[in-house]
Amino acid sequence: MSQAEQKIVQYLNEAHGAEQGLTRVLQTQIAMTPGGRHRAGLEAHLEQTRGHARKLRTRAQELDGSGNPLQLGIGLLQSVIGQALALSQAPLELVRGTGGEEKILKNAKDACASEALEIATYTAIERLARSLGDTETAALAASIREDEQKMLDRLLGEIPKLTDAVVESEIHDKPSYEVSETGAADALRSVGETVQEGARSVQSSAKRTARRARKVPGVAQVEGQIKGAMASEEDLPLSGYDQLTAAEIVERLAGLSQIDLAKIDSYERRHEDRTTVLSRITSLRTEEPWPGYDELTVSEIRAALGGANGAEDDLAKRVRAYERSHKDRIGVLSATEHEAVSHA
Repeated sequence: MSQAEQKIVQYLNEAHGAEQGLTRVLQTQIAMTPGGRHRAGLEAHLEQTRGHARKLRTRAQELDGSGNPLQLGIGLLQSVIGQALALSQAPLELVRGTGGEEKILKNAKDACASEALEIATYTAIERLARSLGDTETAALAASIREDEQKMLDRLLGEIPKLTDAVVESEIHDKPSYEVSETGAADALRSVGETVQEGARSVQSSAKRTARRARKVPGVAQVEGQIKGAMASEEDLPLSGYDQLTAAEIVERLAGLSQIDLAKIDSYERRHEDRTTVLSRITSLRTEEPWPGYDELTVSEIRAALGGANGAEDDLAKRVRAYERSHKDRIGVLSATEHEAVSHA
């Protein structure tokens, strides 16, 4: 796959992850919305969004005919992260606003922002594809962009009506409906249960997907960068990170995995952007002895080294060098020394 195709596939995978996340948001919003024109529009767009995701996945696979594991792994991670973000947002959507009318209005305004972002995304994909001579991807992006523009126009047309409903309900005390007393209540309870179950399912799926993807060289660091871009201080592997000095952080970095190093790198760049911290992270960021290494325990690494044969003496050397620069675990280091002796 050429460099141009790799860049297009990257953008397609990013868009696919966003569409997957949006389906969860739409499902929650639909569950909150009473029957009528606005809900029908959301339901139609949900099916449209699912179709967009399928088309994006198909086009990315067509371009990446080799099944490039790095690109596929990144795409899986983005999809799972998008869904997890949507699920984490869903409970907030169920309780925001003072009344049913205001909840729907706030959701509609958020949906407008999402549509504008998607329009920008597909404008960029179309431009990229056309500049690189990929007319098929450009046509796909243009088609999806048109769908998103129509949805944005539809939402903007609904905003005045939804605002009027808020005025009637909260100013004139003439509510058009109350979520807790309409058919939407059952849907809300249902989606609340679904969100909890879905969150557990997505979390489990995310772990399985991440474990598979981390076996591909480079994916662990990409995962860390993505997580770091969204992380709060509580999500970081170093407790009380924002209260630590640069020297204290630098001292603790060596024991972290490549994923955690990438996560902190991304977080640090968004906040203090300290050169000493970033330089130390750069010195520690490297390929693992083999993909998925950081996920293994000492006993699992020793077992892998114990099964080495022939040229695996080089593997033991790579493990020893990596361990000394990172976790420096005696149990692993002793195993690498044993392997070196056994192959002497």
